[in-house]
Amino acid sequence: MQSAVRDRQPTLLDGKGAATRAAILGRAVDLASVEGLEGVTIGRLAAELEMSKSGLFAHFGSKQELQLAAVETAARRFAAAVIEPALAAPEGAPRLRSIIDAYLAHLDRDAYSGGCFWAATSVEYDDRPGPVRDAIAAALDAWLGELERQARIARAAEPAQFAFELYAVVMAANSRYRLSGDRAAFEHARRAIDRLLSELPSTGATA
Repeated sequence: MQSAVRDRQPTLLDGKGAATRAAILGRAVDLASVEGLEGVTIGRLAAELEMSKSGLFAHFGSKQELQLAAVETAARRFAAAVIEPALAAPEGAPRLRSIIDAYLAHLDRDAYSGGCFWAATSVEYDDRPGPVRDAIAAALDAWLGELERQARIARAAEPAQFAFELYAVVMAANSRYRLSGDRAAFEHARRAIDRLLSELPSTGATA
């Protein structure tokens, strides 16, 4: 009997530990969208989640480790909310449409307290060399790279330029909405996206 309990105990602890870690990172990502990753500290999270600092430190050995884990969590959430739902659409213009629609919807429903995690952290770390900046830059490079790949499939004349403009429109909508609180920013963005997509060759824009 005792042996069976010992055999099961690590699984139970692992499950509890995973849930605690997920809760910590969920709060960390949301906090970073408002105050940046520098505002995400073990002490701050311990107080907000009513945990001991030592208990939280057991999950993350340093502030940087916590920040990097928050970036990874934000990337996974972005993929789940924006990229994965769009995979059902054919590649090219239909996929671009689905991706951008999902991204705008993600921002419009206030998924994070401070708006786009990537907008907040990229501004915060654009001039701060180090592992955290590298992780943010790699995630954004991957995102722009996918937009460019889809633009190339859609036969955009300049795929990199097209991807940049799509990205710029979404970032502008996020910034305007966060400052003004006016959700019309998202409608303006959708109209701008419509105009961009209408410039693609008809064979690339066919759903």
